[in-house]
Amino acid sequence: MKNNNVRSLAGLPKYAAGFAGTLVFRLLSPFMGLWNVSPLMATEFAGSKAYGPWVGGLYGALSMFILDALMHKLGTWTIVTSLCYGAVGVWGAYFFRNRSASAKNFVIASVVGTLFFDLITGVIMGPLMFGMSWSAAAIGQIPFTLRHLAGNVFFAIVLAPWFYRKIMANPKWELSRIFGTA
Repeated sequence: MKNNNVRSLAGLPKYAAGFAGTLVFRLLSPFMGLWNVSPLMATEFAGSKAYGPWVGGLYGALSMFILDALMHKLGTWTIVTSLCYGAVGVWGAYFFRNRSASAKNFVIASVVGTLFFDLITGVIMGPLMFGMSWSAAAIGQIPFTLRHLAGNVFFAIVLAPWFYRKIMANPKWELSRIFGTA
C-alpha cells in the first residue's frame, strides 16, 4: 500500500476519472431504474488499494458529498453517508494491504463494505433520524441491501479489477506523465 502524499497527489487524474464516471452513472441511474446501484464502491476500493486509507476515505466521502451538493440535497444525511463511505474506503486500504486486486478480493471487500454501510445508514440511522421502528428498519432494509449487494458485487467483478489495473496502477495516468514532466 502506498501512502506517499506526493505520489497520492500525482494520482489526481485517476481519481478524477473514477469520480467523473461514478458521478455520471449515479446521476443517470434513477432514470435507468437502477436506484441503489453504483460503481462507487468498486472505484473507491481500487483507489484504496493503490493509494491507501487517506485516498480511499476521501474518495468515498467526497463522492457522497459532491453528489448531494449537485442535487441540492445537503443535510444531516450527507454527513452520515459521507462518513460511512469514508470509513469503508479507509477499511478497504487495510483490507487490501496484503491482498491482490483480484475480482474475488473486490467481491469480499464489497460484501463487507455494503453490509457495514447498509447497517449504519439503514438499520441504525433509519430509526434514529426518521423515527422508524427498529424492526421496520431491519425488515425494510433487506430488499434494499440485496439490491445494493447485487450492484456492488457486479461492479466488483466487472469494473474494480479493470479500473485498478488500467487506471489506478497505471503510471501513464499520473500528473507528471500527462503534462510530460517525467
